[in-house]
Amino acid sequence: MKNFDSSRRSFLGKSGALVAGTALLSSQVSFSNIITETSPFEGYNPYIDLKDDLRNGISTAKSVIVRGKVYDSDGKTPLSNATLEVWHLSPQSSKFDHRGKLITNEQGEYKFITDFPNNSNGKLPRIYFKTSHMCKVSFNELIIGNRSAYISGDHWVRNKVLNESVFPSRKNTLIETQIRFNYTINN
Repeated sequence: MKNFDSSRRSFLGKSGALVAGTALLSSQVSFSNIITETSPFEGYNPYIDLKDDLRNGISTAKSVIVRGKVYDSDGKTPLSNATLEVWHLSPQSSKFDHRGKLITNEQGEYKFITDFPNNSNGKLPRIYFKTSHMCKVSFNELIIGNRSAYISGDHWVRNKVLNESVFPSRKNTLIETQIRFNYTINN
């Protein structure tokens, strides 16, 4: 009978270790998935410094100031303390060296300045956004034309609750471009 008890204890001990290891491994996999979440847009890097000035200082490109509001999925409730990660192609380059991270204020507002982005593969220049708030994550892109700013059809579908505020506005001066870009976070 002593062998049966030893085998039973051994089995229970190994089973407990296996269950604990599986639970630990699955939580690490989930955590890993959160950290390395894939982006639908090229150039995403989860390791971005907290900054709202993305200019590299050596570019002679025109500056772009982007500001706006982030709303909850209802399109009415501004989200304070939402985290925005932004990135785009650097001027005259095929590298995504312009990137930054910022936090919305109490009214859900954000603002950053950057150099005018390069275009890729014949497409208009774009600035990409990953926005996180609590358990919600949203990816958006702002398309910048010669005289205006645009959104994609997918962006329209996900953000049409904003009505007319969904459309970006653009104002040009000799030294900078100012764009207002509002969107919701929904998933």
